[in-house]
Amino acid sequence: MGVMAPVKRKIASQNESTRPSKKRKPLTAGPLLASLRQEEPSFPRGGASVLTPLEHKQIQIQAREDVLFEQETGRKAPKNDFVGEEDHSDRFSDTGRPLPKASKRPKPSTKSSGVKPKLEHEKSVRIEGLSYKRLVPGSMVLGQVSRINRYDVALSLANNLTGYLPVTSVSDTLTAKVKRLAEAEGSDDGTQEQDIDLTSYFFVGQYLRAYVVSTEREAIAGNKGKRHIELSVRPELANSSLKKTDLVINSMVQASVRSVEDHGLIMELGFEDDAVRGFMSSKEIGKSTDLSRVPKGAVFLCLITGVGSNGNVFKLSADTEKAGNLKKGNFLTDAPTIDCYLPGTAVEILLSDITKSGIIGKAMGVLDLTADLIHSGAAASAKALDTKYHVGDKIKGRIICSFPEIQPTKLGLSLLEHVTSLKMHPTSSKSGSEATSPTSILPVSTIVPDARVAKVEPGLGLLVDIGVKGIRGFVHISRIADGKIEDIAQDTGPYKVGTVHKARVIGYNSMDGLFIVSLEPKVIAQPFLSIDDVQVGQIVKGTVERLLLKETGITGIIVSLAEGITGLVPEIHFSDIHLQHPERKFKEGASITARVLSTSPAERQLRLTLKKTLIHSEEIWKSYDDLKPGFEAPGTIIKIISSGAIVQFYGPVRGFLPVSEMSESYIEDPKKHFRSGQVVKVRLVSVDPTENRMIVSCKDPSVFGAMQQEQLDSLVVGSTVRGTVSEKAIDEIVVELEGSKLKALLSFEHLTDGSASKSSTAAKKIRVGQELKDLMVLNKAMGKRPLQLTCKPSLMKAAQSEKLVKHLGDLHNGLEVDGFVNNATSDGVFVEFANGISGLLHKSKLPEEALLLPEYGMRKHQSIAVQVLTVDHAQHRFSLTLKSTPQSEAATSENASSVPEQPLSHPVDGISTNINDFNVGKLTQARITSVKDTQLNVHLADTVQGRIDVSEIFDSLEDINDRKHPLKQFHPKQVVPVRVLGMHDSRNHRFLPITHRSKHPVFELTAKPSNLASKAMDILTMEKVSVDSRYLVYVNNIAEDCVWVNLSPNVRGRIKALSLSDDVSLLKDLSKNFPVGSALKAKVVHVDVANNRLDLSCRSGDSAKPLTFGDLSVGMVLPGRVTRVNERQIMVQLTDSLSGPVSLGDIADDYSTANPTIYEKNQIVRVCIRGLDIPNKRIHFSTRPSKTLSSSLPVEDREITAVSDLKINDVVRGFVKNLADNGLFVSLAYNVTAFVRVSDLSDLFLKDWKSEFEIDQLVKGKVIQVDKDLKHVQMSLKRSHIDKDYQPPLTLDDIGVGQVVTGKVRKVEAFGVFIVIDNSANISGLCHKSQMADRNSPDPKKLYDVGDSVKAKILKIDRDTRRISLGLKASFFRSEIDADGGEEEIIERLIGGDGSDEDNEVGKIKDMLAEDMDEALEGWEGLEDVDDKESDTDMENAEEGGVSVKADLREDGNMQGLAAGGFDWTGGISLTNAGDSSSDTDAQASQPKRKKRRKAEPQTDLTGNLDAHGPQSVADFERLLLGRPNESGLWVRYMAFQLELSEVDKAREIAERALRTIHIREQDEKLNMWMALLNLENAYGTDDALDNAFARACQYCDSLDIHMRLASTLIQSGKHEKAESLYIKALSKHGSESDTLWLNVATFYLTTLNQASKAHALLPRALQSLPKHTHLQLTSHFAALEFKSPNGDAERGRTMFEGILGSFPKRLDIWSILIDLETSRGDKDRARGLFERVTKVKGVKAGKMKKWFQKWEKWEKAHGNERSQGRVGKVAEAYVRRVAEEKGKEMEV
Repeated sequence: MGVMAPVKRKIASQNESTRPSKKRKPLTAGPLLASLRQEEPSFPRGGASVLTPLEHKQIQIQAREDVLFEQETGRKAPKNDFVGEEDHSDRFSDTGRPLPKASKRPKPSTKSSGVKPKLEHEKSVRIEGLSYKRLVPGSMVLGQVSRINRYDVALSLANNLTGYLPVTSVSDTLTAKVKRLAEAEGSDDGTQEQDIDLTSYFFVGQYLRAYVVSTEREAIAGNKGKRHIELSVRPELANSSLKKTDLVINSMVQASVRSVEDHGLIMELGFEDDAVRGFMSSKEIGKSTDLSRVPKGAVFLCLITGVGSNGNVFKLSADTEKAGNLKKGNFLTDAPTIDCYLPGTAVEILLSDITKSGIIGKAMGVLDLTADLIHSGAAASAKALDTKYHVGDKIKGRIICSFPEIQPTKLGLSLLEHVTSLKMHPTSSKSGSEATSPTSILPVSTIVPDARVAKVEPGLGLLVDIGVKGIRGFVHISRIADGKIEDIAQDTGPYKVGTVHKARVIGYNSMDGLFIVSLEPKVIAQPFLSIDDVQVGQIVKGTVERLLLKETGITGIIVSLAEGITGLVPEIHFSDIHLQHPERKFKEGASITARVLSTSPAERQLRLTLKKTLIHSEEIWKSYDDLKPGFEAPGTIIKIISSGAIVQFYGPVRGFLPVSEMSESYIEDPKKHFRSGQVVKVRLVSVDPTENRMIVSCKDPSVFGAMQQEQLDSLVVGSTVRGTVSEKAIDEIVVELEGSKLKALLSFEHLTDGSASKSSTAAKKIRVGQELKDLMVLNKAMGKRPLQLTCKPSLMKAAQSEKLVKHLGDLHNGLEVDGFVNNATSDGVFVEFANGISGLLHKSKLPEEALLLPEYGMRKHQSIAVQVLTVDHAQHRFSLTLKSTPQSEAATSENASSVPEQPLSHPVDGISTNINDFNVGKLTQARITSVKDTQLNVHLADTVQGRIDVSEIFDSLEDINDRKHPLKQFHPKQVVPVRVLGMHDSRNHRFLPITHRSKHPVFELTAKPSNLASKAMDILTMEKVSVDSRYLVYVNNIAEDCVWVNLSPNVRGRIKALSLSDDVSLLKDLSKNFPVGSALKAKVVHVDVANNRLDLSCRSGDSAKPLTFGDLSVGMVLPGRVTRVNERQIMVQLTDSLSGPVSLGDIADDYSTANPTIYEKNQIVRVCIRGLDIPNKRIHFSTRPSKTLSSSLPVEDREITAVSDLKINDVVRGFVKNLADNGLFVSLAYNVTAFVRVSDLSDLFLKDWKSEFEIDQLVKGKVIQVDKDLKHVQMSLKRSHIDKDYQPPLTLDDIGVGQVVTGKVRKVEAFGVFIVIDNSANISGLCHKSQMADRNSPDPKKLYDVGDSVKAKILKIDRDTRRISLGLKASFFRSEIDADGGEEEIIERLIGGDGSDEDNEVGKIKDMLAEDMDEALEGWEGLEDVDDKESDTDMENAEEGGVSVKADLREDGNMQGLAAGGFDWTGGISLTNAGDSSSDTDAQASQPKRKKRRKAEPQTDLTGNLDAHGPQSVADFERLLLGRPNESGLWVRYMAFQLELSEVDKAREIAERALRTIHIREQDEKLNMWMALLNLENAYGTDDALDNAFARACQYCDSLDIHMRLASTLIQSGKHEKAESLYIKALSKHGSESDTLWLNVATFYLTTLNQASKAHALLPRALQSLPKHTHLQLTSHFAALEFKSPNGDAERGRTMFEGILGSFPKRLDIWSILIDLETSRGDKDRARGLFERVTKVKGVKAGKMKKWFQKWEKWEKAHGNERSQGRVGKVAEAYVRRVAEEKGKEMEV
């Protein structure tokens, strides 16, 4: 047998032949093949290859043959020289000699050399079986669906392998659904949610081609874990090696459903060219698959049966009957390339070798295929392979796997019948008659006592017979025994053929058709192998694996039951009582006993309980079908509602415990008596297995009492009792029987035999507590209490005459009995008697006219006299008929009274003489008396009235001239022909038989031409209405969201507003477009006869099948009703079960006009389906006009559907979705969110950037980063990125002295205001109060508020410290005053402040230091090790003075934190005496003030004519408050005025009035008033009044601020005990929020109470409560307190400072504080020593050290002498030399 010669370049051959011959070492195939792969092929001009892919493969095969030949023979492989032409006829014999060219393949010669007629490479072909090691990412396998879980699918692979297919690896369509489900998780937008059901996408036994994604090990703590094979069936991967030319007939291709059409499926093949797709006819799907149920995204392995005319559409078939029938030629015989041979494809191969372990064959003469022991059929067959197959045979099989790492290409093949036919393994039940699943015959985990060894495969395992015909079990060698088995033999040893062993089935592989069996004793003894083995209610042993810990504590316990099997114990099932610390009882590794509550194999979940009550209980309720009333069992309360509780048992069984059944006593609130998780023993009252519902009771039957039980037993049905009314319900009365506590029910209908109105009238006369006599026991069901009573005279009379039916034996044919209506069905009426016995009155036994009426004209519990027709004692049933006697009560009558003959006066027809002539079907005439919207009122005679409903006038819509007013064509006095239908019942809107006549009868008539022409009228009833039928209907009433229509006088239906018309514009005004009486053509979409409900639709597209989620698709335009409107979105409802939101980005094409509030509730709008989240059943709508009206409309903001729509540098707009600490999130679409970092928010520095943005704010930005894989988008909102004409902000170098700028007030202090210059890089300056006005320095806090816009002049710039001094004097802008309207207006505007006090906003910079403190800190400010070089930093240093301890220290030794609550009854809140700051105004202070021109002062006071001394009366204050209602200072002065008059109550009323009057935005003003009220109550009120005011203040203001202020007030008033109590509460509530609070408490203990021990104990507590970044500052505060407090210990403070400096030696600000403290104590030597110690600290920057020496020198001038001053210079010189020497050494190094 010859092979093709290798194709090589001639030049290469010549060069090699000219080289000297050298002895070469044997070559290996690896490097040579690698070099061949890396070698670039020869290309002709134009770049195209001259070789086909098949020829490339043949070259590789020949190269391998050459290598093998050289290795085994030591001789060089023969060559064939040619210039470049292909010659497939060049052959070589086994000896290496060329064979002559011939058209036919010559037979190999075996005579010359004695070598076998096989080529050398064929000897090397090894039979490969699929194994975990052979599986690599990129491998292709054929798998069969064996199990469908919730989030993945298990695929059985060859050789007992199982792969798992995640839900995200099925198709792009399904993956998109999963992503939408994940994005929408936890959101609350009112839409419905539903998980993806994979059972609708796959079915067990389905064959699929899978792509191996990974072969990782699952991580298990402490172990290597199980091997996990992750697969993907996405067509893009499963068909990744295929090209369009490879798609030939009879090849297999994987395809996913793109869309479902009426005639078939459009399939995606996963090609980049979207035009290449498949089509599968509805006939090719398979008999077991319903086309309408195939979801989009489902995947099928399909056979290519044809190609469309354009070559792009391929005809597919997924019918296994066709694709698996290889006898009809559905296998691949020829292919353009070997790439067509993929797993799943059926092929015909030529057998080249047969071994004991399998077979070897070739396809197309070049492709090797092997079938291993299992898939060659050798394992399941007793025959040897060489007796079944022969070399040279052509056999058919199906490819099951590929081996990418093996070269040349080799594929795995299966010859098993069920694989080749693509079916489940054929087997039958034990009887052999019925085909069934193998696992149903022998379930997994079954122990087989007599497994017989049928075959031994040495080194592999055993094949055993386990009692299932046609299927063997396979025992791997590792599962034969607990220990290691080295070898097994066919004829010897304990496991030879024929031996019998005890085995256990541990699995079944549907691909191999083998049971997986284990002989290991440990496996046989294992309690469970899988979750399926665990039974609900079973008691199990386990160990605690881990505890589930959340913020609320331990929420669950994971218990290990067996290897790989764990269960969850929910929190409520930890114990019978609530455990405060469950972690103490349940330790990891501890053994526990539990009971199984429920199992969910699909989700691999077990729920267990540890409650002893449930574990020790023997009653297990796990199925509704097994339960009967009276059963008792314990259950767990899982939910408590007002009407009762939900009790959980085992599995899905749950019961409802009504509040009335919780106890014999009255229970008002169940939550007061029961708790969630409580175990209660209940008794089953009733159960409905069909509805999975049951009612349980906690009432103990034994508590019922022996006496009561005896009385209950003594009661006889039919006996007369008396009782007292204990309760009166809507339609029944609860009666307590006399002489006992037995409860009984008496229905209203059982009070009389008459009509419903008579029974209702009788019930109204009965009151609670009234005694009732002559009550008869009607029903006594022993399992159900209370009893049932009756007062019906007919039943009581029957009981007295002993004719009351109590038992079936009391009946016989022809017996006349009295009963009452129990129920009316489509078959007839069920009549009930005593003891619950009921019989059927068939509808055929009813009058014809009754058949036309709803429920046959009867009502429940209506009295009825019947006659027994037949009795069937065997079936315990009997039938009835109406009594024939005239005295009996008619079945259809409520008032069965005969009507005497009544002569007619002037009958319209001129024929009728008596009213009894107008019977049903009578054809007569009527005269119209009035025309209404929905009926014609007529007279049949002078006193005989009638009506013709609009539905009984026209036969078709074409007969109506005016469809909005059909009856407009009629007029009064017109005579029309009519036919009598019956009597009109105006109360129930229906007509009744003629027997229902009243004193003033109204006849129901018809004027339809069809009814007039035939006497056999077809009267429409609800029972005759069918779905999809069409009717002419008339609007009867208009509701808010629907219209009610009449189909006939008796049949009424509803049409929802959305279903009224296809034209949405008509739905905006229902009353105008569909007035009452309008005629419509409608189709029935739903009918419920039992509940008398009928739904119709007038839309052309509506069908009987209601619109479901599966009917929707993206892009559909539908009408919807607005159900909810808020500022963020609107909710639109399509049907009762379909609704979704319209987000801001989908409301309009221009985001700036997007306003949800323009819509109103119940408004009908046209929406376009924007997106579908199928797993969660969520819908996203759009009301963009470009989507709902016309796509040609202009679009300002384009619609973004996915992240892929965005590109870098795109400028888009969106709405702020969320604000986080690291940036904000912008919604660009409902499913696309972009992130904006804080650094990308603005070109300017935004200190409080969150105040600049708000939720739903419209922003514009540029896309700067897109990660399509992670679905991440990053944007920038900087103007420099968006605006091409952007001007950069001003810097310090761009401004100069004298320049006039505009800006905004950043902060207001007592000494001035800080102003941020507009359009600058956050440059700010200080305007001292002396530079605000040309006259006396005003109070800045009364002039300016934060955020005010001002114009300022730059007075001074210190570029070294980056400080700017500004001026606001009017004289600086003299030239502009006249243009602005005069100086007076400017001054009036400046002094017109509202008097607001200091800004208390959280996060603002601390109060600036007083002027004297600024001077004290001027020498050492900026010494902190701060790297921030922002323009604002130095200004903040001036405000804060380095470490804020300085800012808190005062000259009097007290800490500033205790001055928070000072109050001055002169009218102002006491503030820190900051003084005048001169840190930035030295130059301005020396400048002389310029005089201003004198101008007349304003004489008009808008608040009233007050004198120069301010308000002096109540009227004055009231006038002022009219103009300044938000000024707290004025209110406080008003209160002080009343207090001076001893009017405390009025002062309190003024405070309360102020709190109600001051605007909610004026928080500082409100805070001042609260403090005023607290000070008032503290000084003049009671403790209760103070506590009440304090509690209210904490609700409306910052609780921490109020605590500290009130504590300060109490301290100042000497109430130290209350202050201490308040501080303790503040620490427990706000201890983790404020370091100032801890410092205030320490100051209080140390300074005020002189309790140093309590003060010292606070610091460790504070350090535990506060965040770490506050520890340094807080410790320094406490250390400084030891120096400043008169009761402090300075030595302790020094120790604390030394500890700080030991950790932070470079913090020069701390050194400075300690020096100042030592100086204040007069210890100059210590201070001097500290100065010198700093010079020895290493690592301090030279610039800082220079300032340090300057500070030291300045200090020595103030506190030292000449000697000490000289000492500073010497130390400085020594320091400079030391630094220079250190630098020199570094240079040398």
